[in-house]
Amino acid sequence: MIGGLFRRRNAQEATATRDVRHRLTPQNLPARDALEIARGRLAIGAALFGVLFVAVGLRMAYVSLLRDGGEPGVARAAHPAQVQADRADILDRNGVVLATSLPVVSLFATPRLVLDVEEAAVKLSKTLPDIKAEDVREKLLSGRSFVWIKRGLSPREHAAVMRLGLPGFEFQAEERRIYPQGAIGPHVLGYTGIDNVGLAGVEKRFDETLRQGEALRLSIDIRLQRFLEQEIARATQRFSAIGATAAVMDVSTGEILGMASLPAYDPNRHQTISNEALFNRSTLGVYEQGSTFKIFNTAMALDSGRFSPTSVFDASAPLKVDRFTITDYHGQYRPLTIAEIFKYSSNIGSAKMAVEIGVEGQRSFMEKIGMLRPVPIELPEVGQPLYPKHWRKISMLTIAYGHGISVTPMHVVAGASAMINGGIYYPPTLVKRGVGNHPDAGRRVISEKTSRQMRDLFRLNVVEGSGKNSEVPGFEVGGKTGSAEKPGRHGYREKALISSFVAAFPMRDPKYVVMVSIDEPKGTKETGGYATGGAVAAPSTRAIIEFMATLYGITPVDPAAAAKLMAAAPTAPAPATATPAATAPATTVAAAPAPSSPAAKPASAPAAKPAGGLSLTQLVDATTGGSSAPATGGGR
Repeated sequence: MIGGLFRRRNAQEATATRDVRHRLTPQNLPARDALEIARGRLAIGAALFGVLFVAVGLRMAYVSLLRDGGEPGVARAAHPAQVQADRADILDRNGVVLATSLPVVSLFATPRLVLDVEEAAVKLSKTLPDIKAEDVREKLLSGRSFVWIKRGLSPREHAAVMRLGLPGFEFQAEERRIYPQGAIGPHVLGYTGIDNVGLAGVEKRFDETLRQGEALRLSIDIRLQRFLEQEIARATQRFSAIGATAAVMDVSTGEILGMASLPAYDPNRHQTISNEALFNRSTLGVYEQGSTFKIFNTAMALDSGRFSPTSVFDASAPLKVDRFTITDYHGQYRPLTIAEIFKYSSNIGSAKMAVEIGVEGQRSFMEKIGMLRPVPIELPEVGQPLYPKHWRKISMLTIAYGHGISVTPMHVVAGASAMINGGIYYPPTLVKRGVGNHPDAGRRVISEKTSRQMRDLFRLNVVEGSGKNSEVPGFEVGGKTGSAEKPGRHGYREKALISSFVAAFPMRDPKYVVMVSIDEPKGTKETGGYATGGAVAAPSTRAIIEFMATLYGITPVDPAAAAKLMAAAPTAPAPATATPAATAPATTVAAAPAPSSPAAKPASAPAAKPAGGLSLTQLVDATTGGSSAPATGGGR
């Protein structure tokens, strides 16, 4: 019946349509156009409804069939194992992992989907004790569409939040940077932020490389690195210092085997790092280095070709320039050879050597050995040296003994390596040299002859001069002490020293340079009240060399002396009990000499022949007219 009604109606419409077509006149044309427009609109509307219907159907199929199970809007388990650790590992030179990335999950919320803000805030604060209910409440009521609740949940925290079943909360799989060695080598490694982006150290310098998944192998030996930090920590405590730094460099490649700075920090807890702990004293801190700079002043004079170790300069009286007076801490008050100037650490003699080279000659030499530009090492934390804009005569004189110019300890390490390795400057590097990463060819800065002479002077200073406390019998240690007074508001602070020792060994064929620097040490009863480089830094240098000899199996030059030492040596070297011969304070004001007592020559020291050809005794005899007695003075 209904079908019949529809058929009759359709028949009537068809008849009406034929009638309209038959009665087409100019008057009914607008009616026909309106009918066609209506049909077109109906077709478009039907198409739009069809597309919408298909979209809704596909969404329902995805939610019900393809998406992971679980009620929509309720926190669901993330699968961190499915996330690849994008940031590559950092390794030490032997392949020990120093930094790696682990998959973790982070908790976030979509506030508009949270049903009960107060309930969620209370439950989460009880489940995650390190977050507060009011903080969660503030985030959920912030009006934002997405808020982080906590990044980097532990597996236990992840499971606990899952059990709460709170609507509107979900987990995001991420990765977290982990430093398995803890607070070892933080100023080398640096750290990453919450988003795994490098913020300091090699993490920042090689951020792009590590993010691309390319592992980084450093030149650092974590065993030596750990010992360096332990040793300077002991020295800092023993001498009540405010900080310290130490570094070891391979003189033939420029590789840094260890670099420590105190205070330090744990990169796993980077949120709590203080600015003081973050500061890298080795490469960022610039200081007046004091008498260690006489290494470069002496090499400059010898390399000029005009002087030899036996050349004599008059150090019998203070040197007056304008309103300044340059004195020696323990003056000999007589003419001194260059060898004696180095051994006694004479400020007067060093200044007069600089005069012979001249202002431009000195500036050119300092620039050649890298003292006037940031040290070229793979760290973002590098300090700009401070030196006179106008290099005048008084600047030349004070720079000769390490005042008037401020550089980092790493500048001194790299420069000293070039002075004793044959004369080649290798840029210090924290990246291991090897296949596909060949050593920098280096550049010659002094002649081989000058370098051999500097080796002799290094060794002479340890055997006869201010470096006796660094001696390791059997390993031919050489070096130079330095004790620079720190500047203050009203001139130099006499009791505030940066006390350093730069050593190399074995001097017959140097392999390594070791530097220890202690910031504002205080003298002790064992050091006779002295806080100089020879008293506080040299013993730590000795301990480091002894450790390296054992670690790397270095063959002693004098096996009998070395065996005797190893049999008698304590686990940690005791402070020297004799009043040390010290190196001269770099100061431009006259100071009364302090009393000192002779420092005995180590009985087991080998009478090895230096690289220059003369024995140490012959060298001293030649430069003092036959008297080779140990120095009774010497600077700080």
